[in-house]
Amino acid sequence: MAALGACTREAAADQNNTPPSMDTALATVPNALPAAAHMPGDAPKDGFVQRVLALSPQRKLMLGGGTAALVALIVAMAMWSSQGDYKVLYANLSDKDGGAILAQLSQMNVPYRHADGGAAILVPADKVHDVRLRLASAGLPKGSIVGFELMDNARFGQTQFQERLTFQRGLEGELTRSIGALAAVQSARVHLALPNQNGFFREQQKPSASVLLTLHPGRTLDRAQIAGIVHLVSSSVPEMNPKSVSVLDQSGALLSGPDAGAQGGLDAQQLQYVNQIESNYTKRVLDILEPVIGRENLRAQVTAEVDFSQSESTSEAYAPNQGADARATVRSAQTSEAAGAGSAQPAGVPGATSNQPPVPATAPINGPAQQMQAAQQGASASGGTHRRETTTNYEVDKTVRVTRNATGTVKRLNAAVVVNNRSVTDAKGKTTQVALSADELEKLTALVKETIGFSAERGDSVKLINAPFKADKPEVDTTPLWQRPETLDLLRNLAMPGALTLLACIVVFGAIRPALKAAQAPKAGQRLDALVDDVQALPTLDAPAMLEAPGVDRRLEHARSLAKDNPAAMAHIVRTWVSREA
Repeated sequence: MAALGACTREAAADQNNTPPSMDTALATVPNALPAAAHMPGDAPKDGFVQRVLALSPQRKLMLGGGTAALVALIVAMAMWSSQGDYKVLYANLSDKDGGAILAQLSQMNVPYRHADGGAAILVPADKVHDVRLRLASAGLPKGSIVGFELMDNARFGQTQFQERLTFQRGLEGELTRSIGALAAVQSARVHLALPNQNGFFREQQKPSASVLLTLHPGRTLDRAQIAGIVHLVSSSVPEMNPKSVSVLDQSGALLSGPDAGAQGGLDAQQLQYVNQIESNYTKRVLDILEPVIGRENLRAQVTAEVDFSQSESTSEAYAPNQGADARATVRSAQTSEAAGAGSAQPAGVPGATSNQPPVPATAPINGPAQQMQAAQQGASASGGTHRRETTTNYEVDKTVRVTRNATGTVKRLNAAVVVNNRSVTDAKGKTTQVALSADELEKLTALVKETIGFSAERGDSVKLINAPFKADKPEVDTTPLWQRPETLDLLRNLAMPGALTLLACIVVFGAIRPALKAAQAPKAGQRLDALVDDVQALPTLDAPAMLEAPGVDRRLEHARSLAKDNPAAMAHIVRTWVSREA
C-alpha cells in the first residue's frame, strides 16, 4: 500500500510538473508544419496558388487591390507617353470659330490642347492633316477665306440679288487669296462696290474697290508692288479703272490713289532710298575709324537731306544771220515777172554806154529788194514796161533747250561721331581711361570729312566729340530657381510621370510585396510569425526533424489499474491525503 501511494505521488508529481501547454504544443506543431515535417529532398505538397488562397482576407485584398492599381498606373503612363508631340491645328481664331472647333474635336474623340493663351489649338502631330480635312468637310472654321466654291452650294430658288451677292463674295475671296500670297502681306481684305447695270449707258456707274493690307512687322511695299495690287484688282473686275482702287495699310495710311504720297511726305521707296544713303555713309565712317579706335569705342550716325523735287524748263533762242562768216540757208525762193508793150523807136542815149550788156543783179541779205537795173534799162530802151520781183526766204537759227533736274540729289550731310576715351595701362597693370587730345580729335574729324565728301558750299557739318562710354553691367537674375519659367515648365512636364512612378512604388512596396512575401513557403530557420497573423514573434525553430511518439509511464499505468481494481483502497488513500492536509 505504501508502494502504491508512492507511485501515485510520483505520478501526480510528474503530472503537476509537466507544463500545461506542452501537450497542446506537441499536438499543434505536427499539424501546423506539415510541409516542414518532410525531409529536405521531398517536394512540397502545396504550390504558390494554394498558399495565396490560404492567406487571410486582408492579405488577399491587399494583393488584389495592389495588382489592379499597378496595372492601372502602367496603362495611364503608357497612354500619357503615347500622346506624342502636339502641333498647331489653327491659330488666331475667333471665339466663335474656336468654340465650334473644340465641340467638333470632342465629338471626334481627338485630344487637344491650348497654346498662346487660347489663341492656338494643338492636336497630336500625326492627326493634324486628317483633322483639318475632316473639319473642312464640316465647314470649319467659318471665318476662313472662301472663294468661288460658294457657287457650288447654290440653293434652289435663290433670287438674282442673292446670286449676285454670292458672286461678289466669291470674287472678293479669290482676290484676298491672291493678295495674301505676297511675301510682305500677312493678311488682306478686299471690298468691291459693283453697281447694278441698267440700260442707260450714260447713267451707269463704274465699279470701285478698296483693299486693306496687314503687313508683316518690318515689311514695306514699294511702288511697283502697290501698282501690281491695283492692277490685279482692276483687271479682275470688268470696266474698273485703276484709279478707282484704294489700297490702305493697317495704320490707315493710303498707299495708292491719285494723291497718294502728295501730302504725306516721302513714300516708302523714297524713304528706303534715304535710309540706304545714310547707311552707306555711316558704314564708310565706321570702316575708316574702327581700325584706329576699335569697334567698341566708336559710335557714328550720318543724316542726309535729299531733294526729291522735280523741275523741267524749256527755252527757245533765235539768232540772226549776221557777220561775214554767217552762212544762210535758203528755205524758199519766189520770182514774179511782168512785161508791157512799148514803141519800136529807139530810145535812150546813143553811144557805147547804152550798148553794154546788163550787170548781174545783186540782192542784199537784209533790206528791201532793189529793182533790177537791166529791166529798167531794157524798158527805157524799148519804150515798154518790164517788171520782175524775186523773194527769197532764209532759215533763221533756233535753239530749243529742255532741262530736267535730277531727283534724289543730296542737298546736305550731317555727321555725328562719338569716340570713347583711350585705355592706358601703367607699369603696375592698372588700366585707366584718358581723354583724346585736341590734335587727335582734329585728325579724326579730317578723316570723317574726307570719307563723306564734305562740302562747305553745300552746308555739310561734321561733329566729332570725345566722351567716356558707360559700361552696362550685366543684369543678374535674382529670381529663385523654383520660380523661374524654365524650372516651372520642367516641373509641369515631369509632374505626371513622377506622380505615376511614386504611386506605383507605393502600391508595389506597400501592398503587393507584403502579400507575396506572406505567400512564400517557409525556409529553414524562418520565424513562425511569417505564417500566422500574430503580432507576437515566435522563437525561431531549427531544421524540422522527425518527432517520436511520447513514451508510456509505467508507474502511472500501474496506479490507474490499481485504482480500477481496488476502488475502496483508492478511496481510503484519498481520504487519508485529505485528512493529512487538513
